[in-house]
Amino acid sequence: MQETKHVVVVDDHDDVRDSVREYLEHQGYRVSAADGGTSLRRILERQTVDLIVLDVMMPGEDGITLCRQVRASADIPIIFLTAMAEDTDRIVGLELGADDYLVKPFNPRELLARIRAVLRRAANPASARSILDRRTVRIGPWKVDLGRQEILGEDGVGIALSTAEFRLLKVFIEQPGIILSREQLLDLTVGMTADVFDRSIDNQVSRLRKKIEENPKKPSIIKTHWGGGYSLCTEVEFE
Repeated sequence: MQETKHVVVVDDHDDVRDSVREYLEHQGYRVSAADGGTSLRRILERQTVDLIVLDVMMPGEDGITLCRQVRASADIPIIFLTAMAEDTDRIVGLELGADDYLVKPFNPRELLARIRAVLRRAANPASARSILDRRTVRIGPWKVDLGRQEILGEDGVGIALSTAEFRLLKVFIEQPGIILSREQLLDLTVGMTADVFDRSIDNQVSRLRKKIEENPKKPSIIKTHWGGGYSLCTEVEFE
């Protein structure tokens, strides 16, 4: 029987804690709720925790502080909940070692998808390593040659990718099926040098689609989610 994963939801708002806890419990998780650092530490001292959903903006000890404390003593996966205006805190959190983040308000189904993805990576350290440890990855009909930064068609003919296109494709391969917002894609491809309002990510996706989609105007590999970003919608096989 598969072990029930224990998730801790840390948020100072009762309605957020209760709604997330109720939703995750219905999805089969064991969930503890904490309203701040004191209650989180009490849970960590007494129980085994598989993942923490951590709000950034809280009175007293904020999420950045708590993330730093957790990372100093444990390697528990952390997903940040952030407000739209908290771009700096969000980037700092990722640099501290947070595994993912979600902007408020959010769809609980997206939070569930991110929790599942992070737990899968935590359960399989080999697959969580950088894909640069592997030479070839298959996505749909394509082979991605990681050493040469190119894609290979069924005829074995290579198509070179620019550095920006390769970084973007790498991010999608590492998180298949996960909807990634423009802000997340910018963070993961160019980091703090990015302007979070820069829509150049759309142009990069468009260029990449022209190289890997049979019909770029009706993409089936990298799909658009209006208001939500993009996702890789095909199987990923590491070779």
